[in-house]
This record gives sequence, structure tokens and C-alpha cells, in this order.
Amino acid sequence: MKVIILCGGKGTRLREETEFKPKPMVEIGGRPVLWHIMSMYARYGHKDFVLPLGYKGEVIKQYFHDYRMRNADFTVDLATGSTTYHPTVQVTDWRVTMSDTGPETLKGARIKRIAQHIDTDRFMVTYGDGVSDINISELVDFHIKSGKMATFTGVRMPSRFGSVKTDENGNILSWQEKPVLDEYINCGFFVFKREFLDYLSEDESCDLEKEPLERLAAEGQLSMYRHTGFWQCMDTLRDAQALNSLWDKGNAPWCK
Repeated sequence: MKVIILCGGKGTRLREETEFKPKPMVEIGGRPVLWHIMSMYARYGHKDFVLPLGYKGEVIKQYFHDYRMRNADFTVDLATGSTTYHPTVQVTDWRVTMSDTGPETLKGARIKRIAQHIDTDRFMVTYGDGVSDINISELVDFHIKSGKMATFTGVRMPSRFGSVKTDENGNILSWQEKPVLDEYINCGFFVFKREFLDYLSEDESCDLEKEPLERLAAEGQLSMYRHTGFWQCMDTLRDAQALNSLWDKGNAPWCK
């Protein structure tokens, strides 16, 4: 099954890092968050990736063009110009297709613009900035059993603020520091039937979460897979620092 990882956004809330690189290339433990996401899928046997590129996409292209050189010992014969790589690290057997989809293009249009690279009956999509310990096989099984055209993964998030309940006289009835909200939010990790591509447009204003998914929901063709484990996006510098802290402590749930 093809895995599409959306890599075109500008990451304006992480400007400390994204002034010089696209957000999927911001590092956790010395590796781009994009690499961590791809590793998650690869552990479940999904190793055929399509990356719709936009802002500073050339950085991602260069990373994978030089991937073998970056991750292996090699010898260069300066007389002949030949390079010999030494099998000092495990070979990464991924297939990565990269396609420029425009600097201002929204997510739905990015997917539509790489439709020629989707040759499977179903495909998966996720964002290029979130890591999770989600069981991809269970997600796919849930999607197939649902019979729907599309499935997204929902998580319950803690509130940014504490919650206090009082009676009419101002007496405290309960106090909760940043309680988990009842509502679910979309954290990505989608599975789609291929016919979903007909809901998308190549017009750069086509946003995945707007009309296409709203239309699916109205037609009863959208299901939600509930994930109760770890998920964290890298939206701000604080998020990046928190994820690196987990990695440095050997407590990165998305790698287990």
C-alpha cells in the first residue's frame, strides 16, 4: 500500500528551524522527523512512499539523494571516481518518490497532483510532522472492516488549561489540571480507497480537511479509528524539544 506523507507546508510556528529547512526535516535525535514517520510505517511492512513537496522541497530531495552516503561507510577512488559502499549498517529497503506540488498548494491538491504515483486500491496519508505508537496494521484492518471510503485516526487531547467546577456560591466542587477533553481531534494517519481521489482537485486551494472530508462525512463514508496511545506533533519549538527529550532519555514511544 502506498504511503503519502505530506511534506509541503511552511511550518511558520516553528520558524526557528524552518527558516532554513522544511518542517519534516527538523530533527529528533539527529534524524529528520520525516525519517521517524517512515520508520513507523516500515515496521509494519509499508515501505513505498510518495512525498508531495512544496516549501524548500529541494532539502528533502537532497537528503534522500545522498541517503546511502549519509548512512554508510564508503571508499572513493579518486583516480577513477568510483565509490564503493561498505555494508556497515542495515540496508534501508524503502522506495521513495518525491514530487514537487507547488509552494502554496494545500493538502488536498497535493494528493491529487501525485495521483499518477498511486497504483494501489487503497493508500495511506499522514502529515509530515507527527509521530505515534499507532498500530498501522490494526488501523488498516479497522478501515477495511468499516467498509467506508476513508478512515482517519482520532486522539483525545489534554486541555491547555485547568478546569474548575463551582456551585452557585463559588464553592469549589472539583479541580482538574489540564483534563483530557471528551472531543477527538484528527491526528492524521488516514486510509483511503483510491476512488477518494475523485473528491479532490488539483486547484491549489483544495484543502483535505475542508470540502473533501466534510463531503465524505455527510455521505456517511468517513470512519474514525480511535487511538488511545502516544501521539505528538512537532508544531512548535517546544514540541521539538519535548520529542528530543524523550529520544535522549531512551523513552521514544514511536520507536517501540
